[in-house]
Amino acid sequence: MRADCSFVRAANGLRFAYVEQGDRDGAPVLLLHGYTDSHRSFDFLRAHLPEAWRVIAMTQRGHGRSDKPAAGYAMSDMAADVAAFLDALGIERAILVGHSMGASVAVETAARFPDRVEGLALIGGFASFDKPEIAELATQVAAFGDAVDPEFVLAFQESTIADMIPQRFLDLVIAESLRCPAHAWRALLEGQRASETAARAKQCIAPAMLIRGEHDAFVLHADQLALRDGFGSARIYTIPGAGHATHWERPEQVASLVRALVAELGDADLLRHGVFG
Repeated sequence: MRADCSFVRAANGLRFAYVEQGDRDGAPVLLLHGYTDSHRSFDFLRAHLPEAWRVIAMTQRGHGRSDKPAAGYAMSDMAADVAAFLDALGIERAILVGHSMGASVAVETAARFPDRVEGLALIGGFASFDKPEIAELATQVAAFGDAVDPEFVLAFQESTIADMIPQRFLDLVIAESLRCPAHAWRALLEGQRASETAARAKQCIAPAMLIRGEHDAFVLHADQLALRDGFGSARIYTIPGAGHATHWERPEQVASLVRALVAELGDADLLRHGVFG
């Protein structure tokens, strides 16, 4: 598995950081991280995905080492970035795996660009961001000055887990969150709160899989039911003992579910070169 970070400049002018592994002619699987995270969010999960796939973890605008424009943080902007990023890498269609905010971006992408998305695996996906916890977070983020408090970031990231993860990885994700400037923290949260993922799911034709940690403090089982109703049909999987960042706590189990989704979408030979059967 390659851990080095690469960069690509999309047609919209933004430069995106990403990591890639596996067979460049294999099934394209694009990983979309959550709020204030980066491509490093998928370090554990990538280790359990087949080398026969072309697995790419993208750092979205405003995050990590990608560009951080002053504006453009609506889910529609983020989805357009995904399409532009796929274009830059010469990928016609991909399976999208999104966590939290990344799940909403994945749904928005599938709704806006149905020809670009073959399937969706949504980890900790919100049906709606109209929740007291998110309103409280928005109040705290709105009070930021020009700098983001590391102690706040520690508390925020710890709230996403229900089980132990290696301290070095927690330190890493905190460091990645601190790369996200205060204006992006605010704008990204506003963009999420303005979105209605369950409603957008009604416009998706790609098959979807919903994965949630049993002890997710942000996303309830009711969110999964609402998303399933939006899609019309989607399988729901609950991972025992895990929190919101299920792919950090149970990467092998999440990877197994993603492998099952890809298997259902067709034989690997039909997925080669981004042409799906």
